[in-house]
Amino acid sequence: MVDTVETKERRRLSGGAITSIIAAAVLLIFIFQNTAHINMRFLWLHFSWPLWLYTIVVAAVGAAVWFGLGVMRRHRRRVDRREDRRA
Repeated sequence: MVDTVETKERRRLSGGAITSIIAAAVLLIFIFQNTAHINMRFLWLHFSWPLWLYTIVVAAVGAAVWFGLGVMRRHRRRVDRREDRRA
């Protein structure tokens, strides 16, 4: 009789998943601690926003600009490589 050993596969969280969970926890703590409203003026607009929302919007816009600059840089390098191959 042959003994079969059942191996139980453990599911482990990857580094990215752990980082995402920690980031979400930090974001929630930040939101709960920064509930004050700030008054903003932009051109002719006057409005009030919660500080946490303002910070998240500014971070998202900054990330989009950073990502866009990276895309432009990669595109420029790709075009340069094509021109080098043709020459």
